[in-house]
Amino acid sequence: MNAIKEGDNILLLWESSDQNDLNLLVNELKNITKTGQIVLENSGMITDSSRPHSSFDVVLSNWIPPHSLNHTDNLLALIVKLLKPSGKLVLNNKTDLTSALKLNGFINVNKEGNSFRAEKPKFEVGSKASLKINGNSAVWKIDDTVEAQWNGDNDNDVIDDNQLLDENDLKKPDKQSLRVCATTGKRKACADCSCGLAEELRGEVKDTPKSSCGSCYLGDAFRCATCPYLGMPAFKPGEKVMLDLNSDV
Repeated sequence: MNAIKEGDNILLLWESSDQNDLNLLVNELKNITKTGQIVLENSGMITDSSRPHSSFDVVLSNWIPPHSLNHTDNLLALIVKLLKPSGKLVLNNKTDLTSALKLNGFINVNKEGNSFRAEKPKFEVGSKASLKINGNSAVWKIDDTVEAQWNGDNDNDVIDDNQLLDENDLKKPDKQSLRVCATTGKRKACADCSCGLAEELRGEVKDTPKSSCGSCYLGDAFRCATCPYLGMPAFKPGEKVMLDLNSDV
């Protein structure tokens, strides 16, 4: 009960619990909170409209035997809404709920045996805040997360996007290095020519043209507009195909 202090408003969630056990726990809570309000809700009956959001400082759940309450994602998401910012959830559960609590918006999740304690963030669900960076373009650091802020790990630093580039990234490429055979405007092959022009200029292309894409044998659907095999039927890979280079067809 260390999470409860004088004046706290408390929501007590229960299911199939003995009435005497409930009364004993309520009396114990009254002695601690004194002026605070204590509300009992059956977990199977509570809905999003049962209570005003941000009404409770502490939610106690499944704290009374037989501890059979099922903490579903829907229930945990509802508890987040009912808690005030920085409000605390203290629950009892037989299985590990650490991941489920974090996924439903809780922070500072601690587990001791079957007991779990978690907190709602200091902001309200759905709240927004404007970001001011003195007019400079910047990006968030990867570790700038919600949990990092509440664990004191965030120093609010940002990274200038210009610092993500080195000197080589800022160099403009040589225009000549971007030119290929089809863009030079001359019958001159590139140094690393692969389209067959270099061989043609050296007189090495005679009866059997060389495919630059390697797909000519598949048929016209895979051939370039200037392919020498255009109009011919498909053939087997590696098969020597003789062309009549003197034909006008």
